[in-house]
Order: sequence, then structure tokens, then C-alpha cells
Amino acid sequence: MLAKLPPEPLPVPDEDEELDEADDTFPPPRTSQSDDSSSSASSTGTIKPPASQLQPRRLVGNASPATRLTPLEWINFFEHELSLSHESDGVKTVHHVYLQPPTDSGPLFVTHHGAGSSGLSFAVFSSEIQKALPKAGILSLDARGHGSTTSYQIISGAEQHYDLTLETLGNDLSFVTHETKRVMGWPSMPDIILVGHSLGGAVITDVAHRRLLGNCVLGYAVLDVVEGSALDALQSMETYLMNRPSGFPTLSSAIEWHTRSRTIRNPTSARASVPSLLKESQSPPPPPPSQPTTSSPPSPHAYTWRTSLSQTKPFWTSWFTSLSRKFLTSPGGKLLLLAGTDRLDKELMIGQMQGKYQLQVFPDAGHFIHEDQPAKTARVLAEFWERNSRVLVLPPKVGDMVARAKKEKGEEGEGG
Repeated sequence: MLAKLPPEPLPVPDEDEELDEADDTFPPPRTSQSDDSSSSASSTGTIKPPASQLQPRRLVGNASPATRLTPLEWINFFEHELSLSHESDGVKTVHHVYLQPPTDSGPLFVTHHGAGSSGLSFAVFSSEIQKALPKAGILSLDARGHGSTTSYQIISGAEQHYDLTLETLGNDLSFVTHETKRVMGWPSMPDIILVGHSLGGAVITDVAHRRLLGNCVLGYAVLDVVEGSALDALQSMETYLMNRPSGFPTLSSAIEWHTRSRTIRNPTSARASVPSLLKESQSPPPPPPSQPTTSSPPSPHAYTWRTSLSQTKPFWTSWFTSLSRKFLTSPGGKLLLLAGTDRLDKELMIGQMQGKYQLQVFPDAGHFIHEDQPAKTARVLAEFWERNSRVLVLPPKVGDMVARAKKEKGEEGEGG
């Protein structure tokens, strides 16, 4: 969100309309070396569902309308759910993370969602990247103030959601990645491809720019956000927030609104990601009609937005300022996926002509490009990893060849 406003609501597509270029068959969950399905009670734990709780991976594209609005659980897409605790400046944050571990030296795609979204924004993409690269893993976190990640003052216990500076979000992503390695017992960090959508694109670019993950990062991919258009869109953001629904009576109605408005154009993606954007309303039920009210009426919605985007306003401009410069100058391979070339600003246009990064355009996708077309996004990112993981075997330098020849000649002389 924030990089581009969703379009005006449109009618719900016909049931026979093609949802995505990919089918809805998800690979079966890979089993780890341990069959322990218990959850840890410590502040740093991992939750792995037992096989009996795993839902079928096949979702029929032309299912009934009721089925197409049914929420999908995270266990359809990831093997682990992690809770990683971190304390800093009197604030304790419990980071909520979804993980599909890599196998046999496969790469790890570390993702960061946009403002107002959650780690499940990359749920269907996770299944698709496993099809394209069976050995690959994916780590998808809920940013602080989003999803199930919580932050609160250690002394008072008061919640603290909105320290959302770019530096803090980048530090969070670095901590989560390193802590996941420790918790999972990996002997070394896998090769990493950073992937960020909208705000997440700014976060992963900042992580690459500050080299928070060192040489493990082979490259980074930014999804549908560029500095110029993002800053321009901020002027209309408050109007959009006032006009969108303040809540929903059911999770199914929330999924329907996202697909009807074309905010998310792939119903399967909406079923996976939308429920995590909402929380059950804490408002009491409305009083009987005969009973007078002395205060503002309670919310009639059973579910309201989990993240208050209006409270993130102080950070909006700082998120995207200097994004183009950092994207072009940070180390590693660079990929920019856009829903339209009109989003390119001048600095990126010049960089593209100079061959500084790879540009891919999905004209049929909306702002949530990885949710609208997860299979195509996965194929592009798989090719991006393969391109940047190749080790070039260069011929030896002439000086090294001469030195080696002299050394070998000397050894022969001593032997004679």
C-alpha cells in the first residue's frame, strides 16, 4: 500500500473468469528432519502443525462462490510459524514469522510486505516459488504494528506499535533473519534474495544499502514501488483511507471487498492474506433501540483493520525519500517488478538505459503484483536468483601462472 492507491470498486468477476496464469495446486508441505510438532513456551519458539492438521493443497479455481470466500490458513503455504523476541530501548517486540526452510543449499527468499499488509501477502507466492525452485525457502515476517507481531513497553506493558522508521524496520528484518538461522540451527546463512513490496521494497533496499545481512545477499527485488510515484500517491492517501470500509461483518465479506474492488485480483491470494489484515472488534454490542445513548455509537463491524494506516502518516515521506538512489547504488543484483512503466521516475529511467538493473513489467497486475500473479512473479524471481548465483570461473592471471611455473620448477630442481 501507499505506493499506489487501489482502483475504484468494480463488479465481482464471473466465476468462469481465469484467476491467474497459474493453477491452484500447492505443493505438499515438506517435512523437516524432526517430527516434533510441539510448540515452545519460551519467548523464542517455533510452532509446527502436525500432519493431521494440514489442509488439502488443491484449491479448485471454479469452486462455488461460498468456497471462494473461505479463508485459507497459513499451514497451506508454510511449514513453520516462529515467534522471535527482541528487546531494545525498553520495548519488547515479538516478531511473528512464517517460514518454509530451504533444503540442500537452496536459496532463501526473505520478504517484506507493504504498509497495512502482513507476511501472508506472500503466501501463494511461497507455494509458487517452491514449484519453480524446489530447494528454495521463504521467510516472510509480519512487520511491527502488522499481522501478529506485537510491541509493548517492558515496564508499563503499554502497546507500542508505531515506531515504523525505515531504520527500525530494516533492523527488524535483519534481526529476524539472523535469529531464524539461530533458532533453526542452520550451520551457515543460505544465499539470500531480498523481496519487498511497496513499503517493503524501501525496507529491503535499505537493508541492502546498509549491508545488514553482509555478503549473503545475492540480490534484491522491489515490487511495484518507485520513489517518484510513491511520494505523489501520498497526497491522495488520506482520501482513500476515509473512503474505504472501516470494518466488515465477516472475514468472507472482507475477502469479497478486496476482490470486488480489484485491490487483490486473485481470489486465492485474497483468501490467504486478507484475514490477517483484520482483528475482532472490541466494541460492545449496540444498546437496545429504547435505551438512549450518551456517547458515540459503537462500531457495527465484527472485524476492523489490524493496522491503523493513518497513524503511520508521520513516516510516509521518509519511507520513500532517496529510494531510487539507494536502489541503484546498493550492492547486489537488482530487479524491479512493476505493474506499468508509467511508474518509473527520471533517475530509474536513466539507470535502466545504463543497464544498472533488470526491469520486468506485468501490465495485467494491480499494485499487489505478487498476489495478483504469484506464479509469474515466482518464475521471474527464480530466474533472477539463477542469474545472480552463477559463479564465473575465470582463467588464472598471467602473473599467477608465471609464479606457479617458477614454484613447480624449483620443486623439481630440489627433487633432482
